[in-house]
Amino acid sequence: MSKSSYDVVILGGGPGGYTAAIRAAQLGKRTAIIERERLGGVCLNWGCVPTKALLRNAEIFRLFQASEQWGISADNLRFDFPKIIKRSRGIADRVSKGVEYLMKKNSIDFFAGSGRLLSAEAVEVRAEGKPTQTIKGAHVIIATGARPRSVPGVTIDRKRIITSTEAMTLPELPASMVIIGAGAIGVEFAYFYNALGTRVTVVEMMPSILPIEDRELTKLLESSLKKQGIQIFTQTRVESARVTDAGVSVNIHTPSGAQELSANFALSAVGVQGNTENIGLESLGVKVERNHIVVDTYYRTSVAGVYAVGDVIGPPWLAHVASAEGVCCAEAIAGKDPQPVDYSTIPGCTYCHPQLASVGFTEEMAKTEGYEVKIGRFPFRPLGKAMAIGEAEGMVKLIFDAKYGELLGAHILGAEATELIAELVLAKKLEATGSDIFRTIHAHPTLSEAVMEAAAAAYGEAINI
Repeated sequence: MSKSSYDVVILGGGPGGYTAAIRAAQLGKRTAIIERERLGGVCLNWGCVPTKALLRNAEIFRLFQASEQWGISADNLRFDFPKIIKRSRGIADRVSKGVEYLMKKNSIDFFAGSGRLLSAEAVEVRAEGKPTQTIKGAHVIIATGARPRSVPGVTIDRKRIITSTEAMTLPELPASMVIIGAGAIGVEFAYFYNALGTRVTVVEMMPSILPIEDRELTKLLESSLKKQGIQIFTQTRVESARVTDAGVSVNIHTPSGAQELSANFALSAVGVQGNTENIGLESLGVKVERNHIVVDTYYRTSVAGVYAVGDVIGPPWLAHVASAEGVCCAEAIAGKDPQPVDYSTIPGCTYCHPQLASVGFTEEMAKTEGYEVKIGRFPFRPLGKAMAIGEAEGMVKLIFDAKYGELLGAHILGAEATELIAELVLAKKLEATGSDIFRTIHAHPTLSEAVMEAAAAAYGEAINI
């Protein structure tokens, strides 16, 4: 095999792409990866990781503001906003360099530049100031990710009407911000900026924030965020947003009529669309629907030898989903007959405070699917650990099939919900029943006891409530 020929060539170095590359290399495939910006993609550089760094700053600041209840006095409390941003960027940089190391460790050739398919087996790589290269691959995986989209009437200029990327690097804390969209991105930025003192207004077209989550818990979260000072409009349509001398003006239509909102910035957080343009899909005849590449169970596209994984193939737009798809795709290419990704066991996490995490059916979905359900609820408030750490807000809600007892869905609102959900993802993966969960001894005192007690509550056996 020549230096420019590979078993697997991957377009895109985000979680789907770099994970697929590593797994392919582990399976003995000579692998190359092409990335036009930085390895790690949006998630590691401009999404999942740096936003969690920012949110941690907000949590710590809030904790210091409440220090008196812990018997600790903190005078002259303040923060350095540019330093907060710098810390977040530094973490993203270190994580990206970690991916670079993994490429070298696994003998994966990295090509910096923009890739374009010339055929099902040839990819052109262009980089500014460098000669154009053509590399060949017996198999090509497209993992080009997605980018923020907007809504009619809202033109993103990345100066006043911004995306999450700009929201992570503002030079100073804005006095006010309108956030368009109350999905995970919108809610997380709402929490972050509000915690530091920005006047935040969130506008959501659907009846509730985090529309894909369980309605009972999103109502509780919405109430909590409002108590924190965030203004929230639901069932509200954004008609237009325009830049003004003072910032932005956003016209909305609420259930009670039209309103105009003014702020320093408007953040568009209404979702993403796949990066399918200018990579040669049209000339090859790769099937694309609604800005996303169409694939089968093993991520094969309509063109033999060409595959796609991650955000470019559509929802759920989650880094851990892209990684799972990348592993499955690489194993299929290597002839390993992998188990297909089980999309019913994908955890969803929102890292505001309190956190919200879930897996499987909501109560509404389970009933729509025709299940007779048993539902167990357990609040954090009775837990000794929750009281000890001052995190008594929230609850665990578990949904079981009444006939067989199998866990259908799990929903957690509260401290460390995004960590606690892992137990329930595993339980659902293994088709655990309510009895399996509440007969499993959970350490005391822990927040995880709420999981055990919620399962017991579904069967009338909860002890501590």
